[in-house]
Amino acid sequence: MKTNKPVETFLADNGTEITAVTTEQMREVDRIAIEETGPNLFQMMENAGRNLALLAIEKLGENWRNAKILVLAGTGGNGGGGICAARHLANRGARVKLCITDAADLGEVPSVQRHIFQNTSGTEIAFDKLEDEPVSLILDAIIGYSLRSAPFGRPQEMIRWANKQDALKLSLDVPSGVDSTSGDTPGNFVQADYTMTLALPKTGLLPKLSGQLFLADIGIPAETYSRLDIRYQTPFDERFRIPIKAQN
Repeated sequence: MKTNKPVETFLADNGTEITAVTTEQMREVDRIAIEETGPNLFQMMENAGRNLALLAIEKLGENWRNAKILVLAGTGGNGGGGICAARHLANRGARVKLCITDAADLGEVPSVQRHIFQNTSGTEIAFDKLEDEPVSLILDAIIGYSLRSAPFGRPQEMIRWANKQDALKLSLDVPSGVDSTSGDTPGNFVQADYTMTLALPKTGLLPKLSGQLFLADIGIPAETYSRLDIRYQTPFDERFRIPIKAQN
């Protein structure tokens, strides 16, 4: 259903105005970065996953090592970022489990992330084993900006399961099930407490859908945005992730 007017600009907590982009614009940003300016997909995914892990620790507070963290990951780039976050958390002694929608269908780069995760103290769990799985924090990396229709199959089941849990929910880039351009929710969507969006905020990140919103730096240089005529002034200071708010 239609939820609201898409957001054109966001404001960082340091006063910097940030241009929001549509799904297609973000796809082009990613393409130009990968094919022309850098960074490559491995680097961007690593930066996204590290930022997500650090934000998870921050939101869990001083007892984060005792918290139970569950990462729900899809098979594409968004899922790869979630898997990377799971590895960084496990490497720091967090109690983290990973559940993938369909491990056999993982893309090449997410598969590499899974391989690395399998060599940590973290564990992988099948979806049908989650019913009695108490968690403190759910990291949502199921769909991201690749939504094309209402979620169905295993992604839909994961979203429904997550929403039933009495746990904090932190979404990567866009809450799964939310259209990143329009903010439409054609079906089930993750009811996020926090969203950490990547590189630039998306026009569909409506305040009532995204929870508290953060923007994370994944290393894309200003020249990439310039080639697409996207107005850009870096909002990042000494931090690699910053709180942002919609301006309209």
